Amino acid sequence: MTRDSSAPSLIIGGAASSPRAPLPTLPPLALYIHIPWCVRKCPYCDFNSHTASPVLPEQEYVDALLADLDQDLHAVYGREISSIFFGGGTPSLFSAEALGRLLAGVEQRIPFADDIEITLEANPGTFEQEKFVAYRKLGINRLSIGIQSFQQEKLKALGRIHNGDEAVRAAGMARQAGFDNFNLDLMHGLPDQSLDDALSDLRQAIALNPTHISWYQLTLEPNTVFWNQPPVLPEDDTLWDIQEAGQALLAEHGYAQYEVSAYAQTGRPARHNLNYWSFGDFIGIGAGAHGKLSHPDGRIVRTWKTRLPKDYLNPAKSFQAGEKALTNDEMPFEFLMNALRLTAGVESRLYPERTGLSLESLAEGRAAAEQSGLLQVEPSRLAATERGQLFLNDLLQQFLN
Repeated sequence: MTRDSSAPSLIIGGAASSPRAPLPTLPPLALYIHIPWCVRKCPYCDFNSHTASPVLPEQEYVDALLADLDQDLHAVYGREISSIFFGGGTPSLFSAEALGRLLAGVEQRIPFADDIEITLEANPGTFEQEKFVAYRKLGINRLSIGIQSFQQEKLKALGRIHNGDEAVRAAGMARQAGFDNFNLDLMHGLPDQSLDDALSDLRQAIALNPTHISWYQLTLEPNTVFWNQPPVLPEDDTLWDIQEAGQALLAEHGYAQYEVSAYAQTGRPARHNLNYWSFGDFIGIGAGAHGKLSHPDGRIVRTWKTRLPKDYLNPAKSFQAGEKALTNDEMPFEFLMNALRLTAGVESRLYPERTGLSLESLAEGRAAAEQSGLLQVEPSRLAATERGQLFLNDLLQQFLN
């Protein structure tokens, strides 16, 4: 597939940015690959996902992904890829043959780190043992399995295509296929969910012994079925009880909370997501994918790709839909909205290393956040207090210019 790399893209901001200090070193580099198709669109989902046709354009889409990557290679600057994440949509709809050709093409263009983490999102309704054995042989070494709930009435309300038994079997099949590192994605605050319902889901997930659990509250997002036809959700008191009891249960079984909604066994946090939250770089390829790329001269640019699959696959259209160079005024919020999601925060030195700005540029917001009890008073770290974790938006407001 040929693409016009000179096709115009939307450029917002950045032109008036004042110069920043050159970055002392470029951050680690990751790769996000978006596969936009699902068997069925869930009513709560606001991700860029689209109902799949009976035959997916695997060959054409892999060609497009590699051509898209070619146009971002200028921002690699000799770095290797530390992690790859296949997100969606439902990436496990793609065959091992297609993903194998894609991974081989990526590695021809950018070297892989020796200990690279490669994660594939998967839906229990698409699990086939032979396919997952083949995925593992490709070098994919981590799965993220979208369970959401093990209870049939909750799964039906969420529009999921699998049932609870299939969810349990999926974890077993992952382990049998050779995956010793996998995440279970679980929601709470579901329609008509009680505290007992939520804890039952968590206990079932823990019993499957995943290395990682993503556990987060259902929220109603604009442009979703649930936004326009909202279900009956638990009262705030019940939601608070679920949060407190669930966190205690996870901690009791060795799952340490290291991010707002992420819990991991010792040594098993998601490295790809840690890179996001510590303001690392990532190339985003695929329909609607976002990226964040640093340049040695101090420029930091966010990019986003053409959203609709039909447009992304159209050779007459550009892969890139837009880009935005971050200004100095935006940098504190951009950095901290990621870093402060981590329960331990980040070392203070990371701010100048990743942004090219001095720590002094945070001084006013930092003092206000510390005084309000939202930010820890710790010179060597930027970390929210327990209260700050609960009121993260209020904390971040202190750093808006």
